Amino acid sequence: MDLGIKGKRALILASSKGIGHGIAVALAREGANVLLCGRSSDRLEANCKAINAEKRGRADWVWADLNEDNFVEAVKIAVADKFGGLDILVNNTGGPTPGRTTDMSPEKLDTYFLAMVSRVITLTNAFLPGMIEQRWGRVLTVASSGVFEPIPNLALSNTLRPALVGWSKTLATEVARNGITSNMLLPGSILTGRTDELDGAAAKRSGRPIEDIRAERQAEIPIGRYGSVEEFGAVAAFLCSEPASYVTGSLIRCDGGAAASI
Repeated sequence: MDLGIKGKRALILASSKGIGHGIAVALAREGANVLLCGRSSDRLEANCKAINAEKRGRADWVWADLNEDNFVEAVKIAVADKFGGLDILVNNTGGPTPGRTTDMSPEKLDTYFLAMVSRVITLTNAFLPGMIEQRWGRVLTVASSGVFEPIPNLALSNTLRPALVGWSKTLATEVARNGITSNMLLPGSILTGRTDELDGAAAKRSGRPIEDIRAERQAEIPIGRYGSVEEFGAVAAFLCSEPASYVTGSLIRCDGGAAASI
């Protein structure tokens, strides 16, 4: 299938590694020009070099930290300088520290709300006028399957990510007639450094080997294994595509069937 995004300009947040990097690679392989964004210059540069070596879509990068006050302005300037505009925005942020509800101090709530919710919304608003003017755009926001079923010991994530669900759905209804879609893509257990972090935290709490924790968790997934960033990236690329123009306001799970909810 031709996804119709050759030459489209895409910004992918938190794409120095993990899910964000996988999405960037998937979009570039469909011919999109991708701007990677993150806090590791070395990894971003290496990722772009590998993408450009495939000679399908062009890759560039910008150092930017969601926790910094100038994040939105720095990214806007980079997009204007390198691409001259934007067609596809992939909102992806790192997950907060594991913990229970009683661990959620006001300082933690404020810090993570700013990075995971407020700046995502502000950045999207910065690029919407251009998408509206060209009457084409894709806003894809990566969250967590915890918005359907709260995940034990991830109280901060379970609290903050659902805020983006209401926002994304509202946005979808507001911009649909401008040729812009807004969807959310929800990962289950995708094998990344974040998965290692969560499995390691569970092993530490229980005093058991991480291998045992991982085996148990994979056994609970109907497919019987963790997903790969390539599988996740392929779903993301489709949702950013021309053929997906009638998909908007949706929550799409990519979790191997793990969520029990309908």
